[in-house]
Amino acid sequence: MSARSLDLLDRLVAFPTVSSASNRELIAFVEAFLAARGIEAMLVPNADGTKANLFATIGPRDTGGVMLSGHTDVVPVEGQAWSGDPFRLREVGGRLLGRGTTDMKGFLACALAAADRAARMELALPLHLALSYDEEIGCIGVRGLIDALALAPFRPQMAIIGEPTAMAVATGHKGKTALRALCCGREAHSALAPTALNAIHLAAAFVDKIRARQALYARGGARDAAYDVPYSTFHVGRIAGGTALNIVPNACTLELEFRNLAEDDPATLLAELEADAEAVALPWTAAFPEAAVKLEATNSYPGLATADDAPVVDFTRSLTGSNARMKLAFGTEGGLFQSRLSIPTVVCGPGSMDQGHKPDEWVARDQIAACDHFMDALLARLSA
Repeated sequence: MSARSLDLLDRLVAFPTVSSASNRELIAFVEAFLAARGIEAMLVPNADGTKANLFATIGPRDTGGVMLSGHTDVVPVEGQAWSGDPFRLREVGGRLLGRGTTDMKGFLACALAAADRAARMELALPLHLALSYDEEIGCIGVRGLIDALALAPFRPQMAIIGEPTAMAVATGHKGKTALRALCCGREAHSALAPTALNAIHLAAAFVDKIRARQALYARGGARDAAYDVPYSTFHVGRIAGGTALNIVPNACTLELEFRNLAEDDPATLLAELEADAEAVALPWTAAFPEAAVKLEATNSYPGLATADDAPVVDFTRSLTGSNARMKLAFGTEGGLFQSRLSIPTVVCGPGSMDQGHKPDEWVARDQIAACDHFMDALLARLSA
């Protein structure tokens, strides 16, 4: 791996850009790094200015080119047993340890090192850099950047999202819809429980419906063998309700999600869950008019489904020197770039998500070296 990439990774890891904090110091560092090389960056801040996306172009501005995209935020470290400072890069046996090394500051370091080299080259096609915030909480921040790019006279011809794939080319991931279900009952003293409607019991009945819905899709739904779990999935992640043991609760909240294959329309899945919610509440409404299970979508992002024979796939595979390709269990910003801007997109980056989100997160030194070689091949193509 290049000394430049290692130095940049060291600097990037040192910024504690957990999603609950600002990323502006990291963005200011990147902006200054690019400016020192004559590269102008556009910032797209959030509403209160505490966070920002960054977009920069190296080379001609009147044609498409290739966009390297990654997020700057990382997941929290609280409650994890790290063997050292999570925000100080360390090397142990060929592993580079630190929060975000795999997800996904390793890729960003290689991309910035490539920008450093590109600034000294005569590119026939441009190299674009796109850095976002708040990806880890549902691909939130990049949407403002996408709005800005939608107004630009030229868009990237293709995009490479640098999430960890061990430098294989990923052509797809599932879409995700996050939901909140408010289960409404009627309170009473627990000694008179049969005269009330327990909202936690309504929530439990709805959970049973969700589990049955999952079983239905697992048995007979659309399938894609390229995924670890080859069908659309339903999941309840949180439940909260009740105030005291001797009070029948009148409210209970569930947080749930579904992750859909491209073949399964998310609107259809949502309608099915709404029908399940109605079926849970309906038997109780005559005696308890307030009985309800109310569903609210809190966030969603589209899946990525790039055809195996798409030019972006062949192009990116030619840079890796491998025919390996895959689909991802986790989501990325790629589906938003493809669905909202019609930019052909793949995912390809160093490391594995098996190494991310854990204490002593790490990326292998040879993975960063492979990503540097990938960037060299990309710059050679852009300058040809």
